[in-house]
Amino acid sequence: MDHAVTGSAREQLISGLLVGAVDLHCHSGPAVMPRILDHHDQLIDAAAAGFQAVVTKDHYYLGTPHAIILNKLFPDAATHMFSGIALNNAAGGINPHAVDHALKLGAKIVWMPTLSAANHIEKLASEAKTFPTVSGSLKPVPLSVFDANGRLTDDTLRVLDLIASADAILAGGHLSAHELIALFAEGGRRGVRHMLVNHPTYLIGCTDDDIRTLVELGGKMEHSICQFIPGRAQKFPPEMLVHLIAVAGVQNTLFGSDLGLEGLPRPVEGYRIIVDILLDLGISASDISIMISLNGSSLLNLRAA
Repeated sequence: MDHAVTGSAREQLISGLLVGAVDLHCHSGPAVMPRILDHHDQLIDAAAAGFQAVVTKDHYYLGTPHAIILNKLFPDAATHMFSGIALNNAAGGINPHAVDHALKLGAKIVWMPTLSAANHIEKLASEAKTFPTVSGSLKPVPLSVFDANGRLTDDTLRVLDLIASADAILAGGHLSAHELIALFAEGGRRGVRHMLVNHPTYLIGCTDDDIRTLVELGGKMEHSICQFIPGRAQKFPPEMLVHLIAVAGVQNTLFGSDLGLEGLPRPVEGYRIIVDILLDLGISASDISIMISLNGSSLLNLRAA
């Protein structure tokens, strides 16, 4: 079995699985939050490992212009860089104008609120936990996709229509599972084809039943590598992944690095670590390839490498 392969053969197996990989969740800089690498570093690292694509994510700004310039400067790189927009306070919240501009420029993902999400703010306050933010930042204005009557806001509906028209990815950000179920149901009705749940077991609060419901609605589960490998960002034992993969199914499971944070491995190294862990857990090489390569390339409407 794959997990019995050791030594240089094991290293070759892991390196081979990274060829064609897609990271939809890389926190490279420049950023106001501390990062251990910038977008150029990430592109070079990913290209050296044979990744097909990487998507940079910043909580505060649209990174697509940076990606466009880097792709132009390095046309021979094996890796293509993309980005998107997170609908936090810095973008005007759930702002159709910001989304329209981002998509016209080529944004591939629209993340619903993350640091500004009411769910994010409430969860951290109730658990007396902190999240790495910018010292001295303005106090966030809590955001939700629901209005006072518990219905999706008009701006949320406009954003869904824009995402559907561009055939882009709707990512849940740090909304609650309850919000995501309503959002994805309406997104599907409005023609959104690509829907992604970011770290469903962290902040989002997804139960197994929530995951099954979101998958039925067309959602894919993106598990953050940083939360399952050793380091200060680890939230869960890696063995939990066997269960999570079984709940959603291999075809509906992805791994995004969610790396770039200080004191942790660089994103590509994070992929090496998680692939090694998955092999040890008895996950087949073919299933790993689906989860780190094929599912991501499908969401980006790319041909599989």
